[in-house]
Amino acid sequence: MKPFIFLLLLGLHEVTSVTHSLKYFYTGSSGVPNFPEYVSVGMIDDVQISRCDSITKRNVPKQDWMKHISDDPQYWEEETQNCWFSQQNFKINIDIAKQRFNQTEGAHVFQRMYGCEWDDETGEVNGYDQYGYDGEDFISFNLKGEQWIAPRQQAVITKDTWNTNRGYIAQTKNYLTQHCPEWLKKYVNYGRSSLMRTVLPSVSFLQKTPSSPISCHATGFYPNRAELVWRKDGEEIHEGVDKGEILPNHDGTFQMSVEMDFSSVPEEERKKYECVFQLSGVKEDVVTRLDRAVILTNEKNALTTMIVAIVAAVVLLAAVALIGLFVYKKKTAKQQPCPVNSQEVLEELNPAAHA
Repeated sequence: MKPFIFLLLLGLHEVTSVTHSLKYFYTGSSGVPNFPEYVSVGMIDDVQISRCDSITKRNVPKQDWMKHISDDPQYWEEETQNCWFSQQNFKINIDIAKQRFNQTEGAHVFQRMYGCEWDDETGEVNGYDQYGYDGEDFISFNLKGEQWIAPRQQAVITKDTWNTNRGYIAQTKNYLTQHCPEWLKKYVNYGRSSLMRTVLPSVSFLQKTPSSPISCHATGFYPNRAELVWRKDGEEIHEGVDKGEILPNHDGTFQMSVEMDFSSVPEEERKKYECVFQLSGVKEDVVTRLDRAVILTNEKNALTTMIVAIVAAVVLLAAVALIGLFVYKKKTAKQQPCPVNSQEVLEELNPAAHA
């Protein structure tokens, strides 16, 4: 499906500082069918760089440039060992959490997300380390206050234990403010050609029914630092606008949508509206003017499907007719002797001959 894109080079943006991030997500589960008991994923700027799970039992790079990130040939072996230790810890954590919540059965998930952010212009760094249980916050580290915080009563025991261990507090702070940013900078520098690239999206208009809101959909862009807005006569529209989240695509790029209700806008006025995509680090905007002729709807999809079906049916009938003609000519032609002694036919009758 090719969207109709209208590009205007407006030159409205200046290159600004970029905040890079390094995040690790650990997930341990109990009683969840068809899902690994443990999964860990590493992310740089929301791009997956590593993965380990209890099924493969290996921590592996997910980007080509990550394969040689360290001079140590044992780097990924050590990462695999770390994954194994984390998996054992998570098994214990889930059992403890189930006891504190007085749970004996059912599906349960214990998660951890930790990492850091670094502003490449100001040098400012920030870190976070937080745990969750069954989709709710369990305990988290307050970097400025240098203490663990428990939003749930069941985590108070853990909070008190960790807060009294000043060595653990210092270790956590050092990792989030020193060790993590150092690795983040190394990753960004090593994978710069991939992480710092910019890719503009394809933009299309989508509408379920003639009375539904019109959605401006941008997909295939990179990085995820982007804005998508509706505009009329150069002014950004806010009323009746519903902006969606930026979501990842399977190929490492991103997509997003912004929906607007045009029910009160006369048809002749709608051509004054445009959808504007802005990508961080790129001066050019992608501006797509609203045009009724290019809006993709369910009705158009149904029509396209019907046309394709009709064409396919015609092609199939033609193919059947040709095959019938071919068979008829073969039957009426003079029969040739079967080459039963040819090597090809002998191998066909005796599959063992291939061995």
